[in-house]
Amino acid sequence: MSEEILINVTPQETRVAAIENGVLQEVYVERARSRGIVGNVYKGRVARILPGMQAAFVDIGLNRAAFLHASDIRTPEAPARERAAVALDQSGAAVARVSNGNAWPAPRINELLHDEQELVVQVVKDPLGTKGARLTTQITLPARYLVYMPYSRHIGVSQRIGDDTTRERLRNLLRSLTESDEGGYILRTMAETAAEEEIETDVRYLRRIWSACQERIKSAKPGELIHEDLPLALRAMRDLVRANVEKIRIDSRETYLKAIDFAIKFIPETAERIEYYPGERPIFDLYSVEDEIQKALARKVLLKSGGYLVIDQTEAMTTIDVNTGAYVGRKSLEETLFKTNLEAAQAIARQLRLRNLGGMIIVDFIDMSDPDHKRAVLRALEKALARDRTKVYMTEMSPLGLVELTRKRTRESLEHVLCQPCPVCQGRGTLKTPQTVCYEIFREILREARQFGADEYLVVASQVVIDLLLDEEATSLLQLQEFIGKPIQLKVEPLYHQEQYDVVLL
Repeated sequence: MSEEILINVTPQETRVAAIENGVLQEVYVERARSRGIVGNVYKGRVARILPGMQAAFVDIGLNRAAFLHASDIRTPEAPARERAAVALDQSGAAVARVSNGNAWPAPRINELLHDEQELVVQVVKDPLGTKGARLTTQITLPARYLVYMPYSRHIGVSQRIGDDTTRERLRNLLRSLTESDEGGYILRTMAETAAEEEIETDVRYLRRIWSACQERIKSAKPGELIHEDLPLALRAMRDLVRANVEKIRIDSRETYLKAIDFAIKFIPETAERIEYYPGERPIFDLYSVEDEIQKALARKVLLKSGGYLVIDQTEAMTTIDVNTGAYVGRKSLEETLFKTNLEAAQAIARQLRLRNLGGMIIVDFIDMSDPDHKRAVLRALEKALARDRTKVYMTEMSPLGLVELTRKRTRESLEHVLCQPCPVCQGRGTLKTPQTVCYEIFREILREARQFGADEYLVVASQVVIDLLLDEEATSLLQLQEFIGKPIQLKVEPLYHQEQYDVVLL
């Protein structure tokens, strides 16, 4: 399976698209004004203990206090490598299962933390909706092939490396390279084909990072950043580029040079696959990525057979309903339902990745009476989900045709990044944010300037969008005018809604 990574960079945002066999599979968006903080390490201060929830709110310098659960606090009695789960027994005492099958009494939150205590924490989940960030005290620092755990001595191997001989070889190699290290490591999936020199390079890199962190920890005050993860473009180089990735195409020369430098230092085998894209046509247009993003914001997903999916996101869960639509089949009704469900299974796995849907997901397949057909649909869904980079757990199909999924959620879904709740419909639908519309206008002007050219451009849009262009995005608008060498005029159209705009060539 061939794959390409596209990186689109503007001063306002960076977008990364993963393309498999010409089809968009994943999109990542990082905006300069609201970068994600997963992986960042902070010096925090305990703001409030919540004994009833076995958790604490920790101030790390953000608008909202972050959440730290007792199970995410590193303790000498229960190192993170041994804890599989923490739960409350009938008396309310926290009990955990450890790797040898025995149970140990986990300390209560009051025994672990106290008010105003300072501690080093790492963000494992971005703030989502009204919830603050989720924290852990078990710090992990990722590299290309390894994850370093400074507070653990464990050597682990990714479960996706299935061959026992390879797993043992990698484990022994890493032990020989890290005998003097105080911390532990996890070998990532990409380490399966890595050379010894490449793994050794990762070890040296992670040692330098942690040494720098230790120096900052000594002098940092509560609320200060200790370590920040790489920007999106370089994270994509680190995390998304595998052996089957044929090209990494970047439309920003500055980012391209940074990517080349990063690749030469840490992943030299990928350097020759990095390309600078100077084309006049926007790189996302070249692969129809813009169209696919628009489709990913819609409730309805059309299937090739004529069937369709209806996807609804709520705060509690996401529901996916499968429908036959215009597909009537050629044989029996059961065969029609079976083929629609099989096609839907592939589409659902792709939509989870494309939309970055997380948490609880309920799939309502069309009812089938044949048990073999039910098993075949489940296996098809399971196989399609295996390509997901994010962990997905799946249950068996219920008698009503429902399948429950849980997908790890560490960042906002694509819809929540690009859209906001609609005030007109009281949250029953969504609108693109004025910022999103502004950036669409910028891209449209660039597209028009490259293809047709004009003496002047007129942007007609709603009041809120024009206000944003004149205020927060005024610098970006000025930069764009200088780049295309033409003036851009703005005009408010009171009848236009927030997403509506026109770019007029004068």
